[in-house]
Amino acid sequence: MTWVGIGLAAAMALVGAWLLFGDRILERSRAGKGPDGPRRPSREQFRGAAEREEEPPPPPPKKRAAIIINPTKVEAVGAVRNRLAKVALAAGWDEPLVLETTIEDPGFGQTRRALAQDVDLVCALGGDGTVRAVAQEVAGTGVPLGLLPAGTGNLLARNLDLRLDDLEHALTTAISGRNRHIDLGWAVLDPTSEQRSGADTSASANRHGFLVIAGAGLDATIMENTSEELKAKVGWTAYIPAGAKGLLGDRFKATVSVDGSAPESITARGIMVGNCGRIQGGIEIMHEAKVDDGILDVVAMTPHGLAGWVGVAANLARKKDVTNNRIHRYRGQHTLIELEAPQPFQVDGDVIGEARVFSVRVDPGALIVRVPGV
Repeated sequence: MTWVGIGLAAAMALVGAWLLFGDRILERSRAGKGPDGPRRPSREQFRGAAEREEEPPPPPPKKRAAIIINPTKVEAVGAVRNRLAKVALAAGWDEPLVLETTIEDPGFGQTRRALAQDVDLVCALGGDGTVRAVAQEVAGTGVPLGLLPAGTGNLLARNLDLRLDDLEHALTTAISGRNRHIDLGWAVLDPTSEQRSGADTSASANRHGFLVIAGAGLDATIMENTSEELKAKVGWTAYIPAGAKGLLGDRFKATVSVDGSAPESITARGIMVGNCGRIQGGIEIMHEAKVDDGILDVVAMTPHGLAGWVGVAANLARKKDVTNNRIHRYRGQHTLIELEAPQPFQVDGDVIGEARVFSVRVDPGALIVRVPGV
């Protein structure tokens, strides 16, 4: 009887528990949970999760280059586009964004449009003017500049010892080469008092970037008097007739102040401010100039007559920067040049107008250029 009583008591306890908690147990069961917590997922659920984990992640977007091309410097733009696309695709990059310069815009606006599309690289395909326009907009953005030489001078490429005769090699270097930080020069024509002091460095119509040389007087006159047609036919030797004609031109009085020093008075035929020193024909105007030293080199040519120019030539041939009564040299980060009368002024071969006062500053390391890897 004792065991029967115990059994009946246990049965009655179970019935009571079910009456009290049965509804809750059923609700948890419908929700996929047991009375003590979540139920174990089914095999089908495990199989689906494993399959989802095995799905590869989507590939990262391909990098893309923009190429700002001067159509007057190539024979067939369409063929060049195809050649460039093959190089980019072979390197695993997307097809390049190609934008052509115009007479009205030599590359400034095109570069801004390319940067607005978040490209990884901007290349300049053209001469020194195209490179200058692209570099001015790319400077300070952190986007590298690739050089695809196609002009007469190609002076920045020459100063960086880049190859000039292989477009595919140039783009490969731009895509896979190493970054080199170089300086950028800024020339301001007839600057305001704020621009003279450096307090105002904002973009303005009288502010122009340059990579190689900016100058007033003789060199600007030579650039102005040399035709594009002649340059296309005979290359850099097109500058010789204009240069010979200008050797005995009028001299002008000027004062030169470097980094706030007292102005020095000179009488010159031409004044050049260089970021690097190699010009057309491989001539070294400034032997000490380096494209990444944070310094601008200034050369004022002050010869008298043909004999004086012979002395200048001998000075340049020494491969050493010497100051004498034919050549005055200065070095610094900021140069202020004041003339007695307006003179033509050029930046990297582009004559941008006349002015009586020029303020020229260096922007150290402002530009990233792609060069061959070590």
